Amino acid sequence: MNTVPPTTFNDTLLALDTSGPRLQLALLADGEVVSHCQDIAKGHAEILFDRVQKLLQANQKTYQDLGKIAVTTGPGSFTGLRIGIAAARGFGLALKRPVIGVPNLLALSLNRQGQDFFVVVDARRNQYYVQGFAAPGNPNAPPHLLEKEQLQGKLQGKLQGKLQHETVLSNPRIDIEKMAVFAAGVEGQDFPPLPTYVRAADAKPQTKLRIERA
Repeated sequence: MNTVPPTTFNDTLLALDTSGPRLQLALLADGEVVSHCQDIAKGHAEILFDRVQKLLQANQKTYQDLGKIAVTTGPGSFTGLRIGIAAARGFGLALKRPVIGVPNLLALSLNRQGQDFFVVVDARRNQYYVQGFAAPGNPNAPPHLLEKEQLQGKLQGKLQGKLQHETVLSNPRIDIEKMAVFAAGVEGQDFPPLPTYVRAADAKPQTKLRIERA
């Protein structure tokens, strides 16, 4: 449990992260934030609602107490992202509450300090997700998917000479409590709960055996 820095948000916020091989939840309420993390490669959907209910009950809260929902939007596991975003949007629709979508690279930037840095995440297949930040939570460029040989000198030359000072993250863990605090201070119109895939889906529409419609 951590104390929340001063903020104008005086309501209760639920944050969800199902974008990786773990389920992460955070509840920001009464000036404090508590969290739950469970390593799980698959099956997020089967346990998500039960864990949310238990987190609320453990902190004497109900769904009706929630004033805002936040969820990670990627890049990450395609299936995991869809589960988390669908759940968050479902909560928002049922409760008539705003839903905040927090891109994963932005969420990871909250773990950093200083100014003018890059978050670089191993996307596998010799590719990397890269995004520049002026400060934690403040991107100065959109996310890119770069080939290994493109890392140096890409992104309009801004990576040149800087990558050696950046840590390439593999299977990074988002600090769900910091993400909850960030989401409490932003508005839904600026951070919609839409997937940030960056990389195109592997699955392609089938065309060879498609039957033409009349």
